[in-house]
Amino acid sequence: MDAKTTEQLHSQAHALDARPVGEAARLMVEAQVAAASVVSSALQTLCDASEAMAQTIRNGGVLHYAAAGSSGLMAAADALELGGTFSIPSHQVCIHMAGGLPSGSEMPGDVEDDIESLQTAFPAGVSADTVIAVAASGSTPYTLHAAKLGRERGATVIAIANNRDAPLLALADFPILLETPPEVLSGSTRLGAGTSQKIALNTLSTLMGLRLGHIHDGMMVNVKADNAKLRGRAQSIVTQIAGVAPSDAQHALDNMDGDVKAAVLHAKGATAADAKALLSESGGHLRPALARLET
Repeated sequence: MDAKTTEQLHSQAHALDARPVGEAARLMVEAQVAAASVVSSALQTLCDASEAMAQTIRNGGVLHYAAAGSSGLMAAADALELGGTFSIPSHQVCIHMAGGLPSGSEMPGDVEDDIESLQTAFPAGVSADTVIAVAASGSTPYTLHAAKLGRERGATVIAIANNRDAPLLALADFPILLETPPEVLSGSTRLGAGTSQKIALNTLSTLMGLRLGHIHDGMMVNVKADNAKLRGRAQSIVTQIAGVAPSDAQHALDNMDGDVKAAVLHAKGATAADAKALLSESGGHLRPALARLET
């Protein structure tokens, strides 16, 4: 049997195909809940790694998400949300997925060993960048090579893997081990391993947003309001934080070109110029800017 935990048989999966479907469903759900719980063992590394990601964004660097297969989908899902949630500029986020992002309903299965496409992905000047490399096995050639290239060229490397002693973790400045149990469907890492990876990635990027000042009282105050739903959310955020009527919140947003943080300060009485100056002084953090305005 393969020594990798992600390839072993689950202890309760014997005769899975012969059981009542409800019993099978309960086992699948319980196994994924168990997989989710392992992320709490990596909290400190997640905190430390999130600061490296925030520093990359502050310095104008690029976050490189690198993975293959199911792990690639988890990584891509996180990367693709950074613009809408935190207004991270698209030129500061790059997705390296073996075979490219799927455009249809099939995942390419023959590209995990294709490292040639990575040769131009990490130019020499990436010392301000961070690579987030994700592989359940921790030994996928594509992901390993991405981490090696990033490390060789001066980038910070964050690695997420689900097997202890995985080679990928040895390459990382911030190794995140998510030691999930064997899958109910052996080797199908879109299940428990993927669940744990999604939680870890969610936590990393949201902590990054917190460190950048893009979160206030659990609200996304750097949201990119580019559709009706998000414009309504932006108005609601300004209304709630500034304590003004929705019409006044919308007026402030209009005056500040949709900048939620600046609109909050403007709605609280700051001029447009003062709102921008206060945010500049606070490094983009709304709470100290509000405290300064109210003194």
